[in-house]
Amino acid sequence: MQIIKDILYTILSLQERFLRLRLNRTLGVKHLSKRKQHYAQGCTLDINSLAETERQELEDKLKNILRTYEYEPKQILKYIQSQGTDVKILKDAKQILYPIGENEGFIYPYTGSKALYLSLSVYKKFALKTKELFILSEGEINKYYFIYNFYNWFAFKNGISGMDRESQELLKKYLFTDSDTKELQLEEIFKLKDAIKQDKASIEFVIKLCRDYDGAKQALEKMKQEGSAKL
Repeated sequence: MQIIKDILYTILSLQERFLRLRLNRTLGVKHLSKRKQHYAQGCTLDINSLAETERQELEDKLKNILRTYEYEPKQILKYIQSQGTDVKILKDAKQILYPIGENEGFIYPYTGSKALYLSLSVYKKFALKTKELFILSEGEINKYYFIYNFYNWFAFKNGISGMDRESQELLKKYLFTDSDTKELQLEEIFKLKDAIKQDKASIEFVIKLCRDYDGAKQALEKMKQEGSAKL
């Protein structure tokens, strides 16, 4: 459990550092810190507030689904399949995904050569386009890593900004390489910013879930040992 938390915190700190040092350098700290506002029929519409409301609604729905399926990955996978997303449990998932730079879990739609590779490797057929899917290894599924992927899948299915293939490709390119963000067009920069924001949101969601779960588990153990009156 602690190892998973350490990994999540490390990823989160990397993303925050990336956003602060590279995107701020490209756009300027003052520009990034400004709130976006639109005006319609004499009313001010704060886009940041809307985005936060949208995120909270998304996470409330996620929590309800997780509770319904008792946080069990195998049960949640059935829900994922019911929403039209393929789920593949493979013996050698890591080896299959490594050549295209993917990790186990939620895989975004692909076109072109990567789609062809996935189609041949997973579906054993020729295709130049793939839908979103889940690919996992056989055996026990790490609950928290799975929920991180489930969050991303759910956000993708709900059309949340930053969860499209282009934004995610930009995230991978500029988070894990030395490429300079000054090469990006303004539209691409905002796509990258959205991708970082949403990935950070999914990590924060899992971290909070870890804390809540651990706290509830400890309270339950204490209740069993001492009785609820002593909580």
